[in-house]
Amino acid sequence: MNEDDMNTEDEAVLQREFDETKQWKNLPLLVIVGRPNVGKSTLFNRMLRKRRAITDPTPGVTRDPIEETAFVNGKPMRIMDTGGFKLEREHGTVEAIMDELVVEKTLAALKKADLILLLLEAGTATAEDEEFIQLLRPYRNRLLVAVNKTEGGRREADAWNFLQYGFDQVLCISAEHGDNMLELSEEITSRLDFSKVEEGEEEKKIRIAIVGKPNTGKSTLSNRLTGTEASIVSDIAGTTRDVVEGDFEYRGHTFTVLDTAGIRRKSRVHEDIEYYSVNRAIKTLNDADVVFHMIDAREGLAEQDKKIIAHASSRGLGVVFVLNKWDLMDQDKKTFKEAVRNIKVMFAQMEYAPVLSLSALEGDGIKELLNTAVMLYNELSRKIDTSAVNLALTDWVAASPPPQGRTNKFKIRYMIQTQANPVKFLLFATRPEAVTDSYLAYIRNRIRRDLGFDHIPVVLEVKGSRKRWEERGE
Repeated sequence: MNEDDMNTEDEAVLQREFDETKQWKNLPLLVIVGRPNVGKSTLFNRMLRKRRAITDPTPGVTRDPIEETAFVNGKPMRIMDTGGFKLEREHGTVEAIMDELVVEKTLAALKKADLILLLLEAGTATAEDEEFIQLLRPYRNRLLVAVNKTEGGRREADAWNFLQYGFDQVLCISAEHGDNMLELSEEITSRLDFSKVEEGEEEKKIRIAIVGKPNTGKSTLSNRLTGTEASIVSDIAGTTRDVVEGDFEYRGHTFTVLDTAGIRRKSRVHEDIEYYSVNRAIKTLNDADVVFHMIDAREGLAEQDKKIIAHASSRGLGVVFVLNKWDLMDQDKKTFKEAVRNIKVMFAQMEYAPVLSLSALEGDGIKELLNTAVMLYNELSRKIDTSAVNLALTDWVAASPPPQGRTNKFKIRYMIQTQANPVKFLLFATRPEAVTDSYLAYIRNRIRRDLGFDHIPVVLEVKGSRKRWEERGE
């Protein structure tokens, strides 16, 4: 095993440990910049050792800045992937508008970077390269230059031509193949100050995933909550592609908000890029505690909303239906009641889920939304003592005994809570195959109503046992 492989393996272990603890504070920030399609997202993913950013040969895939923590050369740091600096634009087009927004985000990222990694591509410098190099002159003391796509020494001679722009050095790398990544890592850590980095106490965060169809206001809400402009906000459907994360605090609780791509019907997902964006948005639910399902109050619900919520509910996540853009609706109780009724009709099995009105743009309803998120998280985290569970179960069975027919007869023995967040219970019966869905629904509803899980899904499974709780000897 060579030195590069050993270094990669050691850092992979450190990365896994970090993912489990997330205890570092005051980390320096490395920002990766460059024109489109030079390999910024590929390099970002390699440094993180996971596919965090979407990569595709199409120029301009990355739009929102994406920030993650990783170990580089044994040192923890924050790394940001940015959208490409694009000079040539067909003015007046949708893409031109989007390119302008991407460039604004990239330039804003430069101001807060501790180190800027300018990624170039081996070959002749383009007009975009040259203009961006000029823009970076005020940041020369925080600038590191790497020339990508030089795997196996290919085109290294061309890479040295970039020294004519006054750089002290350029590093030849291959983000795709990993060439010279050790040298790049060492140079990065030598240029950053780690004196203020400290290992803090483990902090439990409430993770909020914001999902919904395109243009329902997800990015506007994300920016409002985090107090930043991290997510690009535009009327153009499909603006957000990668999952954009941000942290904020509210009443002693720390939140991580995950702004996701708009999810629409498969028949309307045409680009490969959007396909990966949608898949990533759905997979984000695996990392969330609570879901804010954004609904444009003017348009109401669509069939696609059912699929999004089915993913969240099957994972046992807390769900809040958020009627956004409520400031554009009639401000009377009848209008809100009708909207709530429509949601309850479409999601008949989710009567428990809160429905709130909101204006993410104006900030109306934010306080109630966050109070609701805290309430759901507390319910998700609740663990009920087994003796209390079975005292309640005895009352429920007495109030509504199981059927006593010859073919469908069964006895309920006992029940335990097997997990919190998501909340899961295991019910033991003499003949589990005879326990009907309707009786399980009855027990599930009583769990929710009597044990303090009023607003979240409860997973209830049944297993066979002929012993009563008292006979188990535990």
